[in-house]
Amino acid sequence: MAGSTTAERGERQQESSGPPLVRRLGGPRRVRTIIVLALALILLSAAGVWVLYGSHWLRVERVSVSGTSVLTPEQVREAADVPVGSPLISVDTDAIESRLLRKLPRIGAVDVVRSWPHGIGLKVAERTAVLIVQKGGNFIEVDGEGVRFATVSRAPKGVPALELSLSRTGSSAASLRRFGEDRLVREAVAVAGAIPAAVAHETRTVKVRSYDEISLELSGGRTVAWGSGDKGAAKARTLTALMKAAPGARHFDVSVPTAPASAGS
Repeated sequence: MAGSTTAERGERQQESSGPPLVRRLGGPRRVRTIIVLALALILLSAAGVWVLYGSHWLRVERVSVSGTSVLTPEQVREAADVPVGSPLISVDTDAIESRLLRKLPRIGAVDVVRSWPHGIGLKVAERTAVLIVQKGGNFIEVDGEGVRFATVSRAPKGVPALELSLSRTGSSAASLRRFGEDRLVREAVAVAGAIPAAVAHETRTVKVRSYDEISLELSGGRTVAWGSGDKGAAKARTLTALMKAAPGARHFDVSVPTAPASAGS
């Protein structure tokens, strides 16, 4: 019995001792299938790379520009310097964005997108002036972030002038030392952005003497003592109500919005 059992065990071992690789893969037919699929995948990948980089089917042929107002599309295209004729996939959109923001400060934001199969789209957002600073015969435009982004020969309509009346002595000098001119300009910008719409078109000048002494000069010689740029919304509501209550007044004070005052007639 022991000998018979040993013989049977040997026969079973011999039957299961075929080529291990063929047994694991399921035979030569499956090996051939895997090889064919691998070669097909390699060929497809190579073809895809060639289509994207080597063929003439997906190359830059046109550059479209949208969102311009003061700038012209041609100015934007020239500054963008898009490599026309290059494979669309290889265009460095980040580099184009950086060039536009550097060369054209009037652009506040830009989105550079691929427009398959042959285009690059430049979606531009221009800065909007909320104040202007006169310098000689020209005007420097200042946007809502306090950025001085352009110099023009003619003042844009409806944009108040910024006047920095910063003395080198007294409270003005202390304010200038503490906050710096750039911060004071940003405060003036905040005030300009908070002026009620009904008053904004009559505002001619935003005058800054110190951080806490910002005033408005309106048409007809009227003035508004605004104070600092803090509590802009409350001051705007108070000014609107005050001007309705005293339409003939020439001087308004909303520096403390809970205790406003008006004077003159």
